[in-house]
Amino acid sequence: MSNPSPVSPGHTTKAGFVLLAGLPNAGKSTFLNRAVGERLSIVTSKAQTTWQRVAGIRSEDNVQMVFVDTPGLLEPGSLIHRSMMAEVMRGAADADAAVLVMDGTRSHEEQALGRLSSFVEGLHCPSVLAVNKSDEPGYDSSEGMGLAASLNMEAREVSARTGKGVDMVLDWVRAGLPESPFLYDPDDLASAPTRFFVEELIRETVFEQYHQEIPYAVAVRIEEFRESQEPVYIGATIYVERKSQKGILVGKGGVGIRSLGKDARRKIEHFLGTSVYLDLWVKVWAGWRNKREGLKSLGYPLPDDGE
Repeated sequence: MSNPSPVSPGHTTKAGFVLLAGLPNAGKSTFLNRAVGERLSIVTSKAQTTWQRVAGIRSEDNVQMVFVDTPGLLEPGSLIHRSMMAEVMRGAADADAAVLVMDGTRSHEEQALGRLSSFVEGLHCPSVLAVNKSDEPGYDSSEGMGLAASLNMEAREVSARTGKGVDMVLDWVRAGLPESPFLYDPDDLASAPTRFFVEELIRETVFEQYHQEIPYAVAVRIEEFRESQEPVYIGATIYVERKSQKGILVGKGGVGIRSLGKDARRKIEHFLGTSVYLDLWVKVWAGWRNKREGLKSLGYPLPDDGE
């Protein structure tokens, strides 16, 4: 964390943590990127691309909102799913306000709505429901508005993609945050180190280029990051769970990994604002998603269930 900004005499500031939560593929990461004005979270058409908490910071004249994007609410099964749900609960425990994002183009099953309702009822902070994707065909806010009414919470219709309605949610957040010095330097955009975002950009590229089970079996770890040279040197390992997945990722004659590296490098260069030499390796770590040592080694938080 950077040095917090002191409250100037006669100038009251407000600051706090704002939880972003919701069912998978509701558009939470798009909302975060829109609110902060930078691409900090993975955004793809695939569900469950956010696996860890990502904090994006929006600093204004006298208000600082620290948005915490969390994995989508799901029924925990595998160890990594339990890890993801533990991340959501940790984010909820720290929150001063919560924005629940819901996809207004989908009709949700009763079980999913029950999961969302139970989560809201367990929150210890004010919450608002953002019924998202108002710009898309088939949008209908009635399910979301009904859910909000049943939970006695406010709701807003938004399009995180275009920005429509997002300011109304931000107004709600500003009004409810506590008086506090800024929690981060006003120039900071995120709380995570640069390496984390580089790993996420590589993982995002995997989600874009590969299908079925491949993206969900992938973890990325930066092995080397040399900023002192030009171009910046980045060495990263992409872990998969099976030899067959490695073959698909690498491709015949290495064509797959070269394409992946080319697209990921462009994104990283845009993010860092400098030229990059990106080295990628693919390794097999059998069943890493269900091994505590695998999650820990690759930087994922462990669930508290001890299993």
